[in-house]
Amino acid sequence: MKYVISLVKEIVKKRKMILDLALADFRKRFVGSYFGIVWMFLQPLVTVLIYWFIFGEYGMKTVPPVPNATYVVWLVPGLVPWFFYSEALNSITGCLQEYSYLVKKVVFQVEILPVIKLISCLFVHIIFTAIMMALYAAYRQPVFATWIQILYYTFAAAMLALAFGYFTSAVNVFFKDMANIVGICLQFGIWMTPIMYDEAIFTSRNPWIGTVLKLNPFYYIVAGYRDSMLTGDWFWRRPTMTLYFWGVTIVVMLVGLRMFKRLRPHFSDVL
Repeated sequence: MKYVISLVKEIVKKRKMILDLALADFRKRFVGSYFGIVWMFLQPLVTVLIYWFIFGEYGMKTVPPVPNATYVVWLVPGLVPWFFYSEALNSITGCLQEYSYLVKKVVFQVEILPVIKLISCLFVHIIFTAIMMALYAAYRQPVFATWIQILYYTFAAAMLALAFGYFTSAVNVFFKDMANIVGICLQFGIWMTPIMYDEAIFTSRNPWIGTVLKLNPFYYIVAGYRDSMLTGDWFWRRPTMTLYFWGVTIVVMLVGLRMFKRLRPHFSDVL
């Protein structure tokens, strides 16, 4: 626990440096690219269009479980947090190799590198959240006070990504296949989370599948984004899921930090 407290103090103390490094990391992604920042929007946009075409009005005609909501309006609040979470976890997993020159510095607190990567991804997420709200305005969706709740669910998604990221980034230094394992798990995870489909297509015949889906902590994030944007429900309407999510996140965070602390003295020997 002392390690966690000291880490939090270090993050607060060096918040300006962390923000500056995160901004530099954000800009670095598009240096040398002909289209630059356009690529940041292109891949997610193509993903949304593909899912919309296959599952929406032109394909399987999936009916959203929210009255008077079109498929794309229901889809986007599920995909936006997933884009953030998956990008953050992938980026954090490889951050120690990417910034190996900082890891080798004795005076540098390497525990803040995952935080830097997380904030860099957060900049992108803020832009996509603004686009999501613009889409809702274009479709003339009602504005709820619960839209402010997106801040809470973004924080929740960030903590989940950081919790897993501390573990995967530490292991990835010694076991290079970890990055590939994370990629496969994310591919599997997007289908184990009811983002593109209504879970009722399974639970109507096999109710136990609903329980299995809810064991995935990211289910809480997707449900929360849709509650906030579409139905106007506050997070305390899901007390059991809230407690379960934070319980899992805290346990994973403690395990991840313990692994990071144990392997940290050997990082510079391998990188």
